[in-house]
Amino acid sequence: MKRIVAICLLGVTAVISFNSCKKKSTPAPVPPPYLSLTNIQLNGNGWVSIVYNVSLQPVIKLRFSEPVNQATVTSSFNLSNVNGTTIPVSITYQSNDSVVIVQPSAALQGLMKYTFSIGGSLKSAAGGLFISSVSNTFYTQLDSTRKFPAISDDSLLTLVQKQTFKYFWDYGHPISGLARERSNGNNEVVTSGGSGFGIMAIPVAINRNFITRAEGLARMQTIISFLTTKAVRFHGAYSHWINGTSGAVVPFGTNDNGADIVETSYLMMGLLTARQYFNGTSAEETTLRDSINSIYRTVDWDWFRRGGKKVLYWNWSPDYAWAVNVPVQGWNECLITYVMAASSPTHAIDKPVYDSGYARNGAMVNGKTFLGYTLPLGEDYGGPLFFSHYSFLGINPNGLSDSYANYQTQTKNHSLINYSYCVSNPKGYYGYSDSCWGLTASDISGGYTASSPRNDVSVIAPTAALSSIPYTPTESMKALKFFYYVLGDKIWGNYGFVDAFSLNQMWYAGSYLAIDQGPIIIMIENYRTGLLWNLFGSCPEVKNGMKNVLGFSAPYL
Repeated sequence: MKRIVAICLLGVTAVISFNSCKKKSTPAPVPPPYLSLTNIQLNGNGWVSIVYNVSLQPVIKLRFSEPVNQATVTSSFNLSNVNGTTIPVSITYQSNDSVVIVQPSAALQGLMKYTFSIGGSLKSAAGGLFISSVSNTFYTQLDSTRKFPAISDDSLLTLVQKQTFKYFWDYGHPISGLARERSNGNNEVVTSGGSGFGIMAIPVAINRNFITRAEGLARMQTIISFLTTKAVRFHGAYSHWINGTSGAVVPFGTNDNGADIVETSYLMMGLLTARQYFNGTSAEETTLRDSINSIYRTVDWDWFRRGGKKVLYWNWSPDYAWAVNVPVQGWNECLITYVMAASSPTHAIDKPVYDSGYARNGAMVNGKTFLGYTLPLGEDYGGPLFFSHYSFLGINPNGLSDSYANYQTQTKNHSLINYSYCVSNPKGYYGYSDSCWGLTASDISGGYTASSPRNDVSVIAPTAALSSIPYTPTESMKALKFFYYVLGDKIWGNYGFVDAFSLNQMWYAGSYLAIDQGPIIIMIENYRTGLLWNLFGSCPEVKNGMKNVLGFSAPYL
């Protein structure tokens, strides 16, 4: 019994001793509550996703779960534009510092992407850590103020031609004189097709007094010398890309390091146009014409039938032969290829090659109506607008017809369908309107694509609407004024309008492409005077090829 009592007393003593020690220890501090964002508003509206059309002086209102430590706010809050530039802001506080109001110190830029974010260094007044994640995006509204002084429509057209011509003149390759492929690529790469467009722009520049006739002739002599002595040819045809110094082929793609008969046709269209323009009796101009004749007559168009087939083939390589295996078939940008081939005085194709090859025995005919306009040829909704531009830089579609179509109707309705699609804007892209339209092949953010109503990625290319001006003068002129006066601070530069832009993405290309800049100059001139149509249409070979070989009819044939 005594033993049991002793054990019990010992236990009581141990408990008393333990409790005594516990009472003497310091309690652990209680951490302050975490700081979280309970609500964020942009101009009085909840902000949970990307917001468009935001005013240039927006108000961002943030409500937190606790009062914030003002000393940590400035370093934690950041408003920046798409280029990463931090925008100065003013900050005010409400509700005992649990509500923070953020406003830019000055008006933001129109049509710009901005992001507001909060970093992890933000703390509550009590020292609590910020546990929310904030990185919200908005796009500012259109700033419709004029970016440049108003000038007459005629002066504006001249300005656009003059500025765009600088791409071919100032930025032309210093050795070959040919057009570089693009402004943001390898400066040694020149393009045969784009150079053909650049050559066609030289008569425009001379007639508009951008350069003298002597300067234009000298550039043409440089180009012809390079094409005849340095540039590699394959059965008379040139490659798509050429090294502008050496003349060597720059491969365009896999198995494509040889002839490109379509790009060659653009170059030949340009050369024949220049031949008709430089018609003087001087030895220099006579020699130039003779050299151009020699170049054109050397192209063995018939050989590109690949053993006598009733179709032309796009590519041939000395290493891979016909491995690319792409027949040139329409409706597309390649009508000029068949016209140049049928017009050749030395290696011409005959009409069955055109009928079976390009026209696909009538399969290129469409005849359906889209957005109120009948489309004679091609894919539904017409495809990218360059289909109605490239061939018709030289070929005048007015009054032109054959057994398949009236080409005046084709080019006009194709442009009107493209215009009407952008105005109706079925995908709801921000920025599309009757002043902002035009889908064609161009750079896009992170790549390149042939935009069209059936491949619409929200990217507008200025060349689309501007090069359609002979077909849609009212609609194209309205687009031109919008591009220049309203968007000019973003898309007007050293060589005219940049290649493309997207108001929906607030993206603006930093590039210029020869095949897009050239048609702007040329088609504006065809609209104003018909100069290039008249020059190319005056070629006796072309008259014969189109009328007597292919069966086209037109007042000028």
